Amino acid sequence: MTDAPAVAALVMARAPRPGQAKTRLEPLLGPDGCARLQAVLIARAARWASEVAPGAAFLAVDPPDGMGEVEALVPPGVTVIAQAGRDLGARMAAAAAHVHAATPVPTLIVGTDLPALAPAHAAAALADLAEGSDLAIGPALDGGYYLLALPAPRAGLFALPPDAWGTEQVMALTLGAAGAADLEVGLLRAERDLDTPDDAAAALADPLTPAEIRAALTPGPPV
Repeated sequence: MTDAPAVAALVMARAPRPGQAKTRLEPLLGPDGCARLQAVLIARAARWASEVAPGAAFLAVDPPDGMGEVEALVPPGVTVIAQAGRDLGARMAAAAAHVHAATPVPTLIVGTDLPALAPAHAAAALADLAEGSDLAIGPALDGGYYLLALPAPRAGLFALPPDAWGTEQVMALTLGAAGAADLEVGLLRAERDLDTPDDAAAALADPLTPAEIRAALTPGPPV
C-alpha cells in the first residue's frame, strides 16, 4: 500500500515557444534562445516538483495546446494539465483547485522564473504552515512572488486586478488580500527571478547558478 502524499506541488508554466516565452530577454537571447531557456527552466521546475512532492507533482501549461511540448520536458510522475482562465490569477486559482481536488493536501505553487529554486524553499514554506501560518509566500525582488504555499485553495488570493499580474504590485496586493481575510502569512527569503537582461547578468555573475541555466543564458554565435 502506497502512503498518501503529504504535499502537492504545482508549477505554472508558459509553453517554450519563440516570441511567447521570456520575451523581455529577447534583446539578449533572441526569440529562439528565450524558448530554449524556458524549456530548461520548465524541466528544472518540474524536477523540483517531483522531488518535493513525489506522487503529487503537477505542471499547468499555458496555452492549453502546449501540453505536448511540455510533456517531453518533465520527468515521469509529473501530471501535465492545461491552464484555463481569463487572466493569470484565474488560471492559478483553477489549477490550484484542480490539484487540491486530486490531492487534498497542502500545495506549493511556483512558476518557472527562479533558477535558484531548491528543496529548501519547500521545506521553509511547509515549516511556516506547520507552525500555524495560513499561507507562506516567497517574495521576488521585482515585487511579485516565486512561491505560494496553501493548506487549501483560497481563490481570493488570486483575485487581483487583471492588469496587476506581471507588475511590481503583485506581492503587495496579495498581502493586502491576505490581510483582508485575516490570514496569518509566513514569509520566505526574497529571491531574484530571471526575467530581464539585468536578471540574466546577475545570474551569470552568481557562482551558484546551475550550469544548464548559465549555458542557456550565453548567446550562441550568429547563424
